[in-house]
Amino acid sequence: MSRIVFFNKPYGVLSQFTPEGKWRSLAEFISLKDVYVAGRLDADSEGLLILTDDGKLQARIADPKHKLEKTYWAQVEGEPQESDLERLRAGIKLSDFTAQPAKVRLIDEPPGLWQRDPPIRFRQAIPTRWLEIRIAEGKNRQVRRMTAAIGYPTLRLIRAAIGGVGLAGLPLGQWRVIEGSLKDLQGTFHE
Repeated sequence: MSRIVFFNKPYGVLSQFTPEGKWRSLAEFISLKDVYVAGRLDADSEGLLILTDDGKLQARIADPKHKLEKTYWAQVEGEPQESDLERLRAGIKLSDFTAQPAKVRLIDEPPGLWQRDPPIRFRQAIPTRWLEIRIAEGKNRQVRRMTAAIGYPTLRLIRAAIGGVGLAGLPLGQWRVIEGSLKDLQGTFHE
């Protein structure tokens, strides 16, 4: 049986067990040994991180060839219109690759959302909006680069789900572990 860890990663925490510079590490939160990150999140992003001691599951989550959908909530500066979102839905050219078409919609601020520490910058004259963005890729800073490419920089980014596993019931900075196998989780993840 494999160990699978679901962790709600706070802002400012690296997706590794060794601290670096000003960033904290997973070791401050997770006391388990021999588990490894399956699909990292940047230190300035928050939300669901999965760790496991199962190499096959780690590859299934992290490798884009498996097309495992990841859901993000992005708070962006400004108020995107449907025409802006259509550019993301069509696939958008970035400097080094073209992002595959994304599923994107405007949403209200997610209910029960925790306060970020430190809070995002607030500018009274510039409104913000929340987007739900679903992608099966996961290139470096991809969601941030996509929203910037349509003129709406991301101020806050939260990974809300990986496949069928979401943040529901998992408080910020907390983790839970299940014992199982890749086969046990097949139904949990959708493609």
